[in-house]
Amino acid sequence: MASTPEIVEFQGVLEGEDFTSALLRWAAKSRRDLPWRSTRDPWAVLVSEVMLQQTQVSRVEVKYSDFLDYWPTPEDLARVKLSEVLRFWRGLGYPRRARNLHQAAQQITKLHQGRVPQELGQLLQLPGVGPYTARAVMVFAFETELGVVDTNVGRLLARWCGSSLRPKAAQELADKIVAPGQSWDWNQGLFDLAATVCTKRNPQCRSCPVKPWCAWQGAGKDPAEGSAGVSKRQQPFPGSNRQARGRLLSALAQGSMKTSDAAAVMGLLGEPCRVAQLVNDLRDEGLVASQGEVLLLGDLVK
Repeated sequence: MASTPEIVEFQGVLEGEDFTSALLRWAAKSRRDLPWRSTRDPWAVLVSEVMLQQTQVSRVEVKYSDFLDYWPTPEDLARVKLSEVLRFWRGLGYPRRARNLHQAAQQITKLHQGRVPQELGQLLQLPGVGPYTARAVMVFAFETELGVVDTNVGRLLARWCGSSLRPKAAQELADKIVAPGQSWDWNQGLFDLAATVCTKRNPQCRSCPVKPWCAWQGAGKDPAEGSAGVSKRQQPFPGSNRQARGRLLSALAQGSMKTSDAAAVMGLLGEPCRVAQLVNDLRDEGLVASQGEVLLLGDLVK
């Protein structure tokens, strides 16, 4: 596939040895000490990446090590009931990710002899694993020479280029500028730069180690707005379906309840249609089960 105009114009600049050396030197001095960075175990890496999807690093740090103490291998997780995993997942948000990880563990155990696959195609077949997570596992577990483009890295690429990038262009550029033989260090460095210096709001351009190579440098309209991989503003959490779902699952983690009590628990008294739809959605997703007029967490029904 031919390179896009953005790639043709900027890849030569960003592939330069000076640019690469400057970023790697900064990364070596400034790397955040995060628990999942001390391992190359593919299962541990996959667990961290699923936990980190749309969840703050600080919240994942609290749960990550305990999760692996309980379920150090895919086989260990595959053997337990989903309800047990959902109880553990409280505080991490988006419980469907717990379900996906549980199903992925079962698939890895059944189809891959308990080993997390290394190939992109096989990783993408795992429940809940998309292009970003698959590439993250390949890079951070197997040190494959690829770029890992999440929201933060998408922001960096757009600012460096000075223009919005389409997804294919962003991924192509990320792949081309990886430091040869140092994909793990390189991609972690990009994550840290975006998290601590080139932040979404109030970027610290004066202290940026690669400012000379940045087309934006904090002047004018931010090219990252609307660019590939850059998250959009979510709807307010208070009063949202996400909040109502979370309240119900949190309550069910403490024990079963009557279906008629769901509206009060969810904070949706007077909205029977909305309550019924949310409960049905949770049931369809396998996160809630019914036994007569009683609701239970996940697969507690025998």
